[in-house]
Amino acid sequence: MTAKPFLRALAGQRLATPPFWLMRQAGRYLPEYRATRTQAGSFLDLCYNPDLAVEVTLQPLRRYGMDAAILFSDILVIPDALRQRVAFREGEGPILPPIRSIKDLDSLDSSGLLDHLAPVLATVRGLASAIPATTALIGFAGAPWTVATYMIEGGGSKDFGHAKHLMWSQPDLFARLMDLLVKATGDYLIAQIDAGAEAIQIFDTWAGALPETEFRRWVIGPARALTERIHSERPGVPVIGFPRGAGVLYRAYVEETKVDGVSLDTAVPLDWAAAELQPRCTVQGNLDPLLLVAGGEALDAGIDRILTALGKGPFIFNLGHGIVPPTPPEHVARLAERLKSWKG
Repeated sequence: MTAKPFLRALAGQRLATPPFWLMRQAGRYLPEYRATRTQAGSFLDLCYNPDLAVEVTLQPLRRYGMDAAILFSDILVIPDALRQRVAFREGEGPILPPIRSIKDLDSLDSSGLLDHLAPVLATVRGLASAIPATTALIGFAGAPWTVATYMIEGGGSKDFGHAKHLMWSQPDLFARLMDLLVKATGDYLIAQIDAGAEAIQIFDTWAGALPETEFRRWVIGPARALTERIHSERPGVPVIGFPRGAGVLYRAYVEETKVDGVSLDTAVPLDWAAAELQPRCTVQGNLDPLLLVAGGEALDAGIDRILTALGKGPFIFNLGHGIVPPTPPEHVARLAERLKSWKG
């Protein structure tokens, strides 16, 4: 059995002091990240610069001693590698030429996927040799549904109107896009594992936007396919799913995908998660990122509430979504100190 606490928890062990890491733990709340980002130029330039991407991944580990490092990259490197041009504009987020027709879909090209992503895989190899011996390395990708929303909408969206319209009005076209994404995402994740990733997280940020029938087909289905492929081709590498906003469908997601761990958003009731999810897999989450901004006694109480509810079973402490830029670094230090002193 590995000595790494994060991997032990994912294997189903209950640890008296739960391991922790934080989504977006490398990011704009850290002054050293902002300095490195300026050095890199654009956000995508940073994602494709192995030396700088390794550096920003290591920055929170130096400050807080997390039990896992997560590859610094972005979920939209997949469409970028499929030759759908991705740009990040300050204050606007990602911008992509939308995929809404057969002609648009036919313009995508997966033949050079891993060549395009070679710098990201070099970052994984660099991290595998640079992180502390007891720290685990997480690789990741966006789930096909969430990535598809950006590809179809041409960027972020509040209602996913174009994505849902395509899904319902041109189901064959939408299915072709999803099949392409499942294959490309699987290839990418296997390559990350071969480069040194010890666990995988699949981020389905917009899973909660789908009704139940479509959730089962386009969230659970692709996650099951990706998890089965990883478990089959790279046995022993655990998979964490994050179907944000899934509500009561979290249980179906866990049961049907066979993920090793599930990341909980802030709305998941702790007692329900302990009763319905934790007997089936390791749970991870679900502190509100804005509590980390507020700090003080409210933060302490939120931490303790989660530890008390979920610390009796296999558990990894994390947030219910990513760290937000206004987070004071000293509040993250307070969180790390409280977790490390907890003896369940």
